[in-house]
Amino acid sequence: MSRAMQCQSCLPWIQRSLSWSRGTRSVHVCAASVPGTAGSCFLRKILHPSSISLPRGYVGYQGESGDNSVQPSSSRPSQSQLRNVATSGAIKKHQKSLSAWFSHQPNEERQFGPSFSLDAVHVDPVIRESSLEEILKPSPDLTIQEQLQQPCRRVIHLHNLFDVDACGRPVRNVVLYGTVGTGKSTLIKKMVVDWCHGRLPRFELVIPFSCEDLSHSHAPISLRRLVTKKYQHLRDVVPVLGTSNLKVLFILNGLERLNLDFRLAGTELCCDPNEPVPPSAIVVNLLRKYLLPEASIIVTTRPSAVRRIPAKYVGRYAEICGFSDTNLQKLYFQMRLSQPGCGGEGSTEGSSAEQENLVEMLSRNLERHNQITAACFLPSYCWLVCTTLHFLYFTRAVPPSQTLTGIYTSFLRLNFSGEVLDSTDPTNISMMKYVAKTVGKLAYQGVMSRQTCFSEEDLQQCFEVEMKTEGELNLLEVFRSDVFRFFLSPCVQPGKEHTFVFTIPAMQEYLAALYVVLGEKKTLAQRVGKELSEVLGRVSEDVAVVVNIISKVLPLRFLPVLFNLLKIFPRYFSRLSGKERDAIAHTMAEELFKEEDYYNDDVLDQINSSILGVEGPLRHPDEAPDDEVFELFPIFMGGILSRRNRAILEQLGCSIKNLAAFEIAKAMKKTVIRKGRRGLPPSELMDYLFFLHEFQNERFAAEAVRSLRALSLASVKMTPLKCSVLASVMSTTCHEVEELNLTSCNLDASSLRTLFPVLLRCRALHLQLNSLGSDACKEIRDLLLHDKCVVSSLRLANNPVGEQGAQLLAEGLAGNRSLTQLSLLHTALGDGGAEAIARRLAQNRHLRELNLGYNSLTDAAALRVVEVAKRHEALDKVHLYFNDISEDGKRALHSLRMDRDGVRALVLLTAGTDVSDYWSHILNVVQRNLPFWDRDRVRQHLALLLQDLESSRSQTANPWRKAKFLRVESEVKKMLGELQDGTL
Repeated sequence: MSRAMQCQSCLPWIQRSLSWSRGTRSVHVCAASVPGTAGSCFLRKILHPSSISLPRGYVGYQGESGDNSVQPSSSRPSQSQLRNVATSGAIKKHQKSLSAWFSHQPNEERQFGPSFSLDAVHVDPVIRESSLEEILKPSPDLTIQEQLQQPCRRVIHLHNLFDVDACGRPVRNVVLYGTVGTGKSTLIKKMVVDWCHGRLPRFELVIPFSCEDLSHSHAPISLRRLVTKKYQHLRDVVPVLGTSNLKVLFILNGLERLNLDFRLAGTELCCDPNEPVPPSAIVVNLLRKYLLPEASIIVTTRPSAVRRIPAKYVGRYAEICGFSDTNLQKLYFQMRLSQPGCGGEGSTEGSSAEQENLVEMLSRNLERHNQITAACFLPSYCWLVCTTLHFLYFTRAVPPSQTLTGIYTSFLRLNFSGEVLDSTDPTNISMMKYVAKTVGKLAYQGVMSRQTCFSEEDLQQCFEVEMKTEGELNLLEVFRSDVFRFFLSPCVQPGKEHTFVFTIPAMQEYLAALYVVLGEKKTLAQRVGKELSEVLGRVSEDVAVVVNIISKVLPLRFLPVLFNLLKIFPRYFSRLSGKERDAIAHTMAEELFKEEDYYNDDVLDQINSSILGVEGPLRHPDEAPDDEVFELFPIFMGGILSRRNRAILEQLGCSIKNLAAFEIAKAMKKTVIRKGRRGLPPSELMDYLFFLHEFQNERFAAEAVRSLRALSLASVKMTPLKCSVLASVMSTTCHEVEELNLTSCNLDASSLRTLFPVLLRCRALHLQLNSLGSDACKEIRDLLLHDKCVVSSLRLANNPVGEQGAQLLAEGLAGNRSLTQLSLLHTALGDGGAEAIARRLAQNRHLRELNLGYNSLTDAAALRVVEVAKRHEALDKVHLYFNDISEDGKRALHSLRMDRDGVRALVLLTAGTDVSDYWSHILNVVQRNLPFWDRDRVRQHLALLLQDLESSRSQTANPWRKAKFLRVESEVKKMLGELQDGTL
């Protein structure tokens, strides 16, 4: 960073926000399966077993840890130090209870990916020994690349935190600090689990406390009563606390939630574990070593609260630096994404190969030191990356609660649930609310200006321009040190190292959406008006009573008039609020249907590229960058308004009222649905369907879907997730769809199974270019035989159907009553496939047109199909061009007459001595499908067509017909020339 920026005392952003990440590489293996819950969330669950469904499940993985790895011993030496068998049994029960409570996975872990047992995987973040001087005076900052290349120094293992210090003095108190998302709670949980499993023999008893839980109680209580209140199993152990040599470890998680006063005038000395004192006094005297001086204590906290404990009471400071080694990031992803259950239920070898491919692509992207490498410094973001990949690749069916917005909202709950920014501030503002007001503003301004990189001036304008009081500045200081790095990190692009970007690009769009939906985007007049309206609204209720009483006693008729005038302003402001809801809906519609974004990849592919990178040559530094795209922003706006996400945000202190959500949805019907009726390009239509899925409003989705009579998703890569989204959205209504175009969408048999309810309702179904083989033909057969099938036109061109697939399709064709057009152009049927269809064709009564072109049919198969077609009561057109039919076969097919035989075979561009009425149709079919056909074979067939045209022209004397022949010949010659030059 430049000296000028470092000298800005008003905004030392980098110096305060990145000092944590100067950690060094770790050689031991361990990893979080879920991100660290904010503060003391998981310990709160431990202390209250009734709510144990949300503790974060971390599991132990014994990897390389040098001499630090400790194997559990079959006979623990600590047993000899216990006074009696009852005490030993109580501790074993305590271990069993803690282990059982920690084995429960959080809802997010079970919902957004495979669950892991406690002994599956865990990767420890780097822990670096620090000092108070480094905390107060951070060293010069390093770029992301320099941090990744930093040599290992002062790394300490979790199990060695209580080793003697450099001077040989015993360490009793350890302060473990780190910014939000670095894994403080996770590490403590790992320590407790290790102790429960006998991997921490240094301590005979571990007693974890949640500082958040302690902060809610102010009634005096003794230490022994406090322990038995939280852990009933320790009733027999409590009497020996302080009277024996029992090696005890107290864990105080989330110290920032407690307001501690180490002055004697503020907290009296207390050495008696039986004396009732406020919980904060117990903590202070434990840290003073005045109460249970032999006990060891480990404290976790955010950087801003480290100074609350005087340095003389701290034996060691340790900083959690996250995954500052890319090898740790790779190890985490390897373990997480290679788990057997990651591919979902019924995983196959194909899904295992896909898992390996994901890990490989992700590793290559990390090696490039892209922005994702900076994001994955935080273990929490590693969890988010894995969860998003699982959502994108392994979602076979979409439960109602599983949305991308839900993943991001749950991710924030895991890290910020119950967290206030500063417990000493009287406003007690929640951390997430503060983030929405400040970082959300920056995010929104970036979205509106198509900006992803932010300078220090941008940060100043968003964070400091409205700071007017001491309290606001103090909150900003806490945010800088504790939270800033969670959302913003230095840009890694060359030439932009001194700017900031959002750690995860999609997080910018999520926070911008939250900022808008919460109503924070207000003018000064709107803010003042809202506050004044609330005040007048509250006052008017009291004034009404007084006015009614006075008007009955005194003839002051003007008082009711004044009172009614007083109520005008709140009513007027309520109308302004309604317009504010309209503005939110208008913003959503405008951003959702931006014409300049019409031909971008759909948002799910964009997210995939942002995580796995784009394969191919790197962009030259001097090359102009692509325009920034923010198509997730309106989708997140809709997702945040869903009931489930609003309930989670309520827990985070970001309240969105039901009435506000209802009014926004009502306003959206006038804008979003109206604009959605316009013809949308395939990728934009996929985004619209994804928006409806994220919104989670069935009535709204039903009204929107009913207006979509034709759906074209051609060339959209329909992953299992996209198929599930399409099926989920279309299930909100049961109307018939005129046309569904799924050409070149990478469909397979499982995709057709997912889309089966939708396909039943489609009249025209385009499934060309999807590599649909015999497995998929089973699904199509079942579709055609279903009694609710309304498909009248089915196009399967350019799919490897083969003879086996043709037999299955013939079975479906025999029992179907709706199909009138079937295209099997270039589907590798061969004579066997054509014979299979011919055998069953007679059982069908409704088919009118059959396309068997380009299928290597010989004379026998072609004539067999035509003979059956002659007897068919409805079939009048059979396409047989580009097949291996001899001249004799062509003459036999040419002799067919519609008035005599009831069927017409389309083989050539001629009809006797005239041009076929279908010549343009045949050439158009060739031109459309040429990229997918064998060009040499097409050239041969075109040459034969040209030869037939010239021969027929020579047999007619009619000048009008000769002109028509010459025109068609010119078109064929032009196509042959372009084929020869490679321009077609």
